[in-house]
Amino acid sequence: MGHTAETVRGRRGRKNAHWLAGIAGLGAVGTVAGLSVARSVTRRVTIEDPYIGEDFELIDADRGGVVTTPDGVDLAVREVGPADAPTTVIFAHGFCLRMSAWHFQRQRLADDFGDQVRMVFYDQRGHGQSGDGPSESYTVTQLGKDLETVLAVMAPRGSVVLVGHSMGGMTVLSHARQFPQRYGTHVVGAALISSAAEGLSRSPLGEILQNPALEAARFAARYAPKLVHRGRGAVRSVLGPILQAASYGDQHVSPTVVAFSEEMIHDTSVRTMVEFLHALEVHDESAALPVLAAIPTLVACGDEDVLTLPDRSEAMVAQLPKAELLIVGGAGHLVQLEQPDIIDDALVRLVERATPNKLVALTRRLRDRTRSRG
Repeated sequence: MGHTAETVRGRRGRKNAHWLAGIAGLGAVGTVAGLSVARSVTRRVTIEDPYIGEDFELIDADRGGVVTTPDGVDLAVREVGPADAPTTVIFAHGFCLRMSAWHFQRQRLADDFGDQVRMVFYDQRGHGQSGDGPSESYTVTQLGKDLETVLAVMAPRGSVVLVGHSMGGMTVLSHARQFPQRYGTHVVGAALISSAAEGLSRSPLGEILQNPALEAARFAARYAPKLVHRGRGAVRSVLGPILQAASYGDQHVSPTVVAFSEEMIHDTSVRTMVEFLHALEVHDESAALPVLAAIPTLVACGDEDVLTLPDRSEAMVAQLPKAELLIVGGAGHLVQLEQPDIIDDALVRLVERATPNKLVALTRRLRDRTRSRG
């Protein structure tokens, strides 16, 4: 049976009303978000900045390439260290970030392990230098499949340690659920930093993130992208303050580091923001935990993280008998940038625990002895 002109106009009208309500309602949500920000984050104070002049884009000079997913999305990839290193560490970044968010970890692991470890970094779909995918592909399940593609292309053999932050941690969980055969043989260790096995709807910001106005913005991103492009300032006025407020817990954090993370958030497209936001709210990768239980893991977060609360990390560790739980005092969601030394130390311990025959650990101990004698 054909549709009448009135029916078609009615459906178009409902669609238009939906996205118009979304754009109009964003300001109201932004007001609520602002109140939450004011309650959760103190005013930054001027401090002596140890990272003035730090080049956070050094990773762009590393060996680069492209890995294409089965659905045709080009993922930008960088690598550090020899291709025949006995251990490969693959890093998956978080929501509205890019691979350079691992700046400090890249430096530390290279210094500590030398040619014994190879590191692989990539930009998730819709982020950084990677391509966009169709809207329906912006799911945590798809991110797990993307990680499998990176793993299969970049590290088909040898021992692999997976490291994920925030959405990247959910990516690791998704991968473990979908590809359990990889774990215990190929994937020998995993780190989940500022992450959770279940969605952000369970966080204190869940009420804001589930507001119908944001869902309407997601609808508009699919059906009226030009209008969302024009209204991108309104969308960012809601999401930007939430993400920036949640990023750091300590008012004394380096202003240079803050500026770097805010740049990454600002450079993320509105479409990527609103499409993945829904995925992060509703995901449930709890079925991955029994898979990770078989390998050494690190579960870390800041005790001031208001997006992925410490009790989410504690809940995961309760099901991971080989896990180290690390709660970093005073740190927010971007703990690997805010207090990198603590996270770096924990990642070194993880690689040492996960590496077969302890070859990497032996290499590091010999290097430490040489340094101490020097």
